[in-house]
Amino acid sequence: MRLGYFSLNTAQGIRPDVLAAELEHRGFDSIWIPEHSHIPVVREPTPVFGPDIPDGYKHLMDPFVSLAVAGAATSTLLLGTGVSMVLEHDVLDLACRVATLDVLTGGRVRFGVGVGWLPEELHNHRPDVAFRSRYSATAERLRALRTAWTEDEAEFAGRWDRYDRSWVFPKPIQRPLPVAFGSSGLVGMRIAAELADEWHPIDVALGQFGGIAEGIEVFRRLVTDAGRDPESVPITMYAWGWEPGQPAVDAIARYEDYGVARVVVCPSTMERHNADVTMRRLDEFASLTA
Repeated sequence: MRLGYFSLNTAQGIRPDVLAAELEHRGFDSIWIPEHSHIPVVREPTPVFGPDIPDGYKHLMDPFVSLAVAGAATSTLLLGTGVSMVLEHDVLDLACRVATLDVLTGGRVRFGVGVGWLPEELHNHRPDVAFRSRYSATAERLRALRTAWTEDEAEFAGRWDRYDRSWVFPKPIQRPLPVAFGSSGLVGMRIAAELADEWHPIDVALGQFGGIAEGIEVFRRLVTDAGRDPESVPITMYAWGWEPGQPAVDAIARYEDYGVARVVVCPSTMERHNADVTMRRLDEFASLTA
């Protein structure tokens, strides 16, 4: 089972190039960086956090610039968005940006995508997309991106995304460029089962199905229903620690029994923290990469 690390990626924390080099040296296979362009000050309470949002979310740096810096400091480490808010970009600009990152890093991109959980954030970017329509719009966005990445003269016409027959270059080195859908709810799981190359759930969120094993079983049934082989859609689990009281290292070691291909270790807090805190966190998991 492979091990990745989720970086909070704030300007006050560890630099992405420094962290990436440490991860590669320690035997981690990947780094994962989240995306929020902004956090609206005036907003309704969210189901995720209620009225308060951890401070770290307000200070995230750009994931694509940060992953480019991380790629320059490493040679084998996979470079993942965890996750990109794909609806909050121009579709052609995003296609070029992701493909460029893949080219410049020698085909090491893992494009994790999500639908987001802040209605006000989406509205500021895309007033044309109702928050309740974000899953359908994201599924369409993935089809539009893949068209741009694979066709020499790309053309797309959908409900939310549209572009005329165009040369959209560069093309990614990876064919296909791996797209990972990050969602732990049933609607997102169906999209992942139908469209994604990988599924990226959060362990704590699978409690809604009764536990991690149960949630994975639901997903595999959905993959089968979509006419695909469940073994062809690997699972990367974001580990926040679903089982209370169990040491994080012990919990992560058990995920291999569930057929998880990779575990992404998360920070102990989503509040801003410095480089020393991150390094101590990496030391906690040294036994899993030795």
